[in-house]
Amino acid sequence: MKRALPVLVLSVAGLIPLWRYAPSQDTGSSSAPAEAAAPASTPSASSSGGATTTVVAGSLVDTEKGPVRVEVTFDGDRIASVRMLRQPDHPQTTAAVPRLIEETLRAQSADIDTVSGATITSDGYRESLQAAIDARG
Repeated sequence: MKRALPVLVLSVAGLIPLWRYAPSQDTGSSSAPAEAAAPASTPSASSSGGATTTVVAGSLVDTEKGPVRVEVTFDGDRIASVRMLRQPDHPQTTAAVPRLIEETLRAQSADIDTVSGATITSDGYRESLQAAIDARG
């Protein structure tokens, strides 16, 4: 009985890393998806009453956590909205995306701060966002 409690505690402690394990995406494989090599998409524009709305998708950025790709809607020269087309299925990413989008709308550029705890996703987001801004020209 004296040994049962330490054995139980150590067994649970040994299983915790196994439960928390999230396999990473292997970005070094030669069978990368075709979308990964695709450049930023061509802007699509529509105008209504003088204001031109342009929607541009940024490039697909492979990160250690998974692929990141954004779509930016421009209203004239302003960034009107940002939408995540692809994002890693990770809790920190889910929490970081609204903050990244809010910062983008405030800064009106890709020059935004990294979200603490989601550095990898923040870097991929900024890279895809900058590609969309550059593609708009």
